[in-house]
Amino acid sequence: MCNLMRYKNISIPPVFRWLQMLALVHLLTACSGQVQQDSTKEDRSAISTAPTGSAKLVKTLGAHSGDNVHCSIQDKDGNLWFGTTGEGVYIYDGENFRQYTTKEGLYSNAVWDLLEDRQGRIWVGTAAGANVYEGKKFSKIRINSSRESEWISNSAGNTPQAKSLEVFSIMEDQSGKLWFATIDGVYIYDGQSFTPFEVDKNGKGFKNSEKNNVEYILEDDAGNIWFGGRVNAGVFRYDGKSLTKLPLEELGGHDWAWPVLQDKDGYIWFSNWGGAYRYDGQSFTTFTTADGLLGNVVTRIMAAKDGKLWFACGGEDDGICRYDGESFSCIRAKDGPFNEGVWTLLEDKDGFLWLGTRNTGLYRYDGEFFVPFSE
Repeated sequence: MCNLMRYKNISIPPVFRWLQMLALVHLLTACSGQVQQDSTKEDRSAISTAPTGSAKLVKTLGAHSGDNVHCSIQDKDGNLWFGTTGEGVYIYDGENFRQYTTKEGLYSNAVWDLLEDRQGRIWVGTAAGANVYEGKKFSKIRINSSRESEWISNSAGNTPQAKSLEVFSIMEDQSGKLWFATIDGVYIYDGQSFTPFEVDKNGKGFKNSEKNNVEYILEDDAGNIWFGGRVNAGVFRYDGKSLTKLPLEELGGHDWAWPVLQDKDGYIWFSNWGGAYRYDGQSFTTFTTADGLLGNVVTRIMAAKDGKLWFACGGEDDGICRYDGESFSCIRAKDGPFNEGVWTLLEDKDGFLWLGTRNTGLYRYDGEFFVPFSE
């Protein structure tokens, strides 16, 4: 028997109402007219399956259950890109998925970040280096770090290899320069060469220091650059001249946080394994399960086109939450078609929300129906 449930307080874009009607008819027909309602729920939601013959993201390299669909973007041509931690990169053109791995030139099949720059190039940060895609192939980029000539292991647990440099994230600033957060510090690319980010003359910034593993980089509207990572205590703001450390005072039991976005009201949002945090320029406001989140392991925060914020909770059996500025509306994983934590969120040009999960899972959500796009 099919279970139709609608989640409370999640608005449905008008463009999807006809899709919902069609999907509802399909579900009712599939259930022979039998609909089981949960009388304890004020609202109900529906779960749909992909139509027969629909393209799926298929694992071919034997990725294990701990691997994620980890990052995602939509390029200027409308293609969806999904980076995984064990299966390389997938590109979805609306009809088919294409998989790209080390065989096609990637440094590693563990992909941490994706970025399309203003020139339309796709940059890929992997567990062993950076690649760039300019429409035909994935080219390997040498950042010229001392680490690239050493034998090192990386956090993906890969066999130690020479000439590898783990790239955690890539950010393009307002001037068009690219910032790379690597296992050997931060590097800036001006289109011709890489320069290590060094704040003072002694090179004590995020280069040549014992704890230099920045993982996320964010530029705010004022041009300040924010840095955060699990190895560095606190978060850091660079105003173009000096670096300021903002102590977190053990927010959520942790002394680190990732800077993830600036919202429409100018607040800077951070996340870590203890919750989410909003910074107003003077102090932090903490959001945890006590405030309505499904889990405190917040892996992503995304601003939707309507200005609302979506939170991905990466713990097992967590899910996603939407924040309207006052309260959270959440969908727990066990109540949807997925039962793993969520690690990436993407809203496409048509308003669909794409969820990447553990076990290399991929799902599309239209505000009412979930459709699985992975096997």
